[in-house]
Amino acid sequence: MQPDFKIVALVSVGQHPKSGRARRAEQDARAVELGLRLCGEKVQVLHAGDVAEESLRSYAGMGLKQMRVLQQSASADASLALGDYLSEHQPDIVLTGVRAESGESSGMTPYLLAEKLGWPLVTRIADIARIENGEAEILQALPRGQRRAIKVRLPFVASVDNAAAEPRQSAYGPGRRAELENLPWVETADEVRASFEEAPARKRPKRLKVVKAKTAAERFKAATAKSQGDGGRVIKDQPPREQAQAIFDLLLEEGVLR
Repeated sequence: MQPDFKIVALVSVGQHPKSGRARRAEQDARAVELGLRLCGEKVQVLHAGDVAEESLRSYAGMGLKQMRVLQQSASADASLALGDYLSEHQPDIVLTGVRAESGESSGMTPYLLAEKLGWPLVTRIADIARIENGEAEILQALPRGQRRAIKVRLPFVASVDNAAAEPRQSAYGPGRRAELENLPWVETADEVRASFEEAPARKRPKRLKVVKAKTAAERFKAATAKSQGDGGRVIKDQPPREQAQAIFDLLLEEGVLR
């Protein structure tokens, strides 16, 4: 049975955190995955930007036969074009990532779209459990792996969190064969962004931990303490002599014994 609701997943051009190369955005891909699970190939994937961008094929390779691209230049305000398109086509659910991986990465797009459309916004969702009688049951991601159950009437806008299901692997062949429909669209220059100045970010120096220990016991404790994320060593299940030797070697390495 085909679903009687329409879902639009908004995607952007991602950026690899190490190399900086263009890729599919992680959260946007999770939004597409959620849309595919809810309504299959009927999900509509929409991008505002350049139809020639190769990274868009990574989304198409998830099993899409078609994507729509609102042709916009790099200096245009994509949120205005997306808002006009959604106002004209009136889908039931709009899925986005929490924030983009490139550009301003402000995370304001779902808020601006919800305000323009006059729809409710549900942030950081992990799943949509059920859609019945014009109402959706949503699981919202909370800190420490917790979930909150929410019911919201259609239509609505939702931003998809990293806690959502991982996106399926993109297949190269189907991605190349998919149709990227280019829709010429009126664009509005983003005057606020034009006034920004961008520069490479510099790493902040790490603060040195100053150990103020007076007694030998305090110096021993400070030298052998390990932070949780430090990847320290664990000594266990060793005979007493080997364990003592391991502790002795560790104290020599840390400079406690000389």
